[in-house]
Amino acid sequence: MKILVMGLPGSGKTHFSARLSQHLKCAWFNADEIRKMANDWNFTDEGRIRQAYRMKNLADFESDLGNTVVCDFVCPTVETREIFQADLLIWMNTIQEGRFADTNAVFSPPAQSDFMVERFLFDSEIQAIAQEISSLS
Repeated sequence: MKILVMGLPGSGKTHFSARLSQHLKCAWFNADEIRKMANDWNFTDEGRIRQAYRMKNLADFESDLGNTVVCDFVCPTVETREIFQADLLIWMNTIQEGRFADTNAVFSPPAQSDFMVERFLFDSEIQAIAQEISSLS
C-alpha cells in the first residue's frame, strides 16, 4: 500500500509520517531527504513533476514487494498527485499558508482524502490512525 502524506511546507508532514511509519512498521520516504540524495532543489513545475516521479518510483518498488510505504511530500498539484497514484491519501490541512510563496501559489488542496488532519496530533492519535489503516489492508 502506497500512503501519501501531503500538505504545505510546515504542516507537520514529516513529524506525522515518521510516527505513522513506526506504528505501521513500514518504509518511509521523506521528499526533502530524497531531493538531497538527488541534489535536485528545482521547484519549477518540471522539478516538481520530476520529484513526483522520483517518489512514485521509490514507493512502487516497496509496494511491488508487498510492503506498505509512507511518502511525505508537498505534492501540490492534481498532476503530481496523479503521477504518484497513492492508494491512501492523508492531507495535512493544519495551516492555511506555507513559508514559500511559490509553493503557496501552485498548491491545490485535494478534492478528497482518506484522512484529513486539521491539527497537530499526539502520538496516541497517530497510532489510532495507523491501526485504522492496518485494518484496511
